[in-house]
Formats: sequence, structure tokens, C-alpha cells
Amino acid sequence: MTAAPSRFTAMHRQILGAVAALGIFASLLAPGPAHAVTATIDHRVARNDTWEQIYVYSPSMGRVVGLDVLHPRGSARRPTLYLLDGTGARDDQAQSTWTMRTDAPAFFADKNVNVVMPIGGGGTFYTDWLEDDDALGHNRWEQFLTRELPPLVNRELSGNGVNAVAGLSMGGHAAATLAFRSPGLYRAVGVFSGCLLTGGVGQPMVRAAVHHRGGNPDKMWGGSLAPGWAAHDPTKHLGALRNTALYMSVGNGSQGPADVDFDPSFSYPLDLAGAISLEEGALACTRTVEGLMRVAGLRPTVRYAVFGTHSWPYWQQALHDSWPTLRTGLGI
Repeated sequence: MTAAPSRFTAMHRQILGAVAALGIFASLLAPGPAHAVTATIDHRVARNDTWEQIYVYSPSMGRVVGLDVLHPRGSARRPTLYLLDGTGARDDQAQSTWTMRTDAPAFFADKNVNVVMPIGGGGTFYTDWLEDDDALGHNRWEQFLTRELPPLVNRELSGNGVNAVAGLSMGGHAAATLAFRSPGLYRAVGVFSGCLLTGGVGQPMVRAAVHHRGGNPDKMWGGSLAPGWAAHDPTKHLGALRNTALYMSVGNGSQGPADVDFDPSFSYPLDLAGAISLEEGALACTRTVEGLMRVAGLRPTVRYAVFGTHSWPYWQQALHDSWPTLRTGLGI
């Protein structure tokens, strides 16, 4: 006959359960777990010999995530650039906005690098949310991008373990945040029209981006004073970026050639006034962040354009301009 469990054993299990629950909460504030869980390929669709769409099952997200992947011909090992989208990206898009709105496929066709672009994720800041959201669902993007996906890319796409990450607007903030929260994973970071602040003027901008997609930012990192906001503020963790090649670019909000026939679908979508206002905010953030970086001893490459609104034609140019910095970090 099996003996009944002792009162001590039952109490012990309750304590362990409480500790485990606290650990789950703490893991959302701290960088990802030490162990890696590997994602698996659900299916893949070739568009041509250097561009395919790969659909990956993510254990942490609990669903299949679509990726546009650009890669050179052949199976030689090469580095990987993770290129993140902005708030306007929708999960039901047929492809990444980078491949829809820019010349990324042609630009990278002759370059010895994998370029991995998640499809969708707008409004999520590519982060791990504290709670599921009614509009934006279940999000564990940090776990997926930093723990699950890199081993798969190295195994299935001839990645050599050398990585960079870049993004525009929301994706730019996410790029810098993922980099400092996983030190050593990325050797270069690109931020295009992004605001790397989650305090001061930064928090209203982050909240507005989440609200724009119908989400509740309190479910992402907590209320306004919750520690999750500081835990995802690159300017409060600049030491972790000390050995990282950094590139930032921003326009000044004034209209340029690309705004003559402004297309709202090339921004959030926003009207022209909104695209001007957002870029002006990104400019103020970039100036502040550059100053903080230089005081901390970092030496970012920063490009202040003489014009430019918050829209895709300028982010295409920023991608081109950032390549020397990203390439150097990747060792190409």
C-alpha cells in the first residue's frame, strides 16, 4: 500500500509552486532563460533562389510565425541580420513590410548574409508580454527571437552564429532592447526613426503605438511605474551595448521628395500630418539618446537627414546607409 503524502510534502509542493510562479514573472523582467528551446519549421515556400518564406512553430508563442528570409545561394556558413517591422505590421500580411515597401530583396541579393524578417507583430514591440491581450493576443517575441529562432537559423539556413538586429520605429526600439537584454547575441544594431526611451517622453510614444493597434500597454510591461518599463529601456542599460556596432538614423519631419505624392500606406498608415509629427518626436528622442550614449562612452554612427517623414521611402534609404555599420559588426 502506498503511504499518503505527509503534510510536509504537501506544504513543500505549495511553496515550490509559489516560487515557480514568481520565477515566471521575474523572467519577463530579466533577460531570457539560460536554456534554449528550439523552434521547428512547419513549412516553407520558395519565392526564388534567394528568397523564401519560412513558417516556424514557436513553442513560446504557441503558434506558427511567418518569416521572409533572404539568403545567398549555396550552403556556406554566413551571418544573419534580423530585420524588424513597425507598428503598422499586421499578422495577416502576406509578407514582411520590408519586402513589400522597400528594395530589400534586390539590395541583399549580392550580399553574403541571411536576412530574417518576421511577418506581423505590429504593436507588440517584439517583447514578452506580462498578460495576453484581447487585441494583440499571446506574445513571447523575445523568447522566440532570441532563444528559439537563432538555433534554427544556424541549423537550417547555414547561419554561423554571428548576428545583427535592426528595425524601424517600434522595431528599432525592439532591436536595441533585444540586444542589451541578450548581451553578445547581436554584434550590431540598427535603429531607424526609433525612440529608445520608455521613461519621460518615451513612454507616451510607446503607449500610443500599442493603443494604435488596439492593445493595452499595461498588459505588456505593467502600469506606468512598473519596473518592466525600465527593464526595457536601452538608455538605462547602455553598458550592455558597449561592444556593439550601433547605427541610428532619423529625419527632421520636414517633407522631402518622397512626400510629394504621400501614400498613407507607406507610414502607419498615417496621414501626412501624423507622419511629420512622429518623425519630429523620433528626432527629439534620437538627439537625447545619442547624448546619453556618448556620455556613457559609446560611439554610435548617427545620421540626421535634412528632411524626411515617418514613412517607408526614408527607411529604405536608412537600411542602405546602415549597411556599412551592420556589415562591419557582422564581420562581412
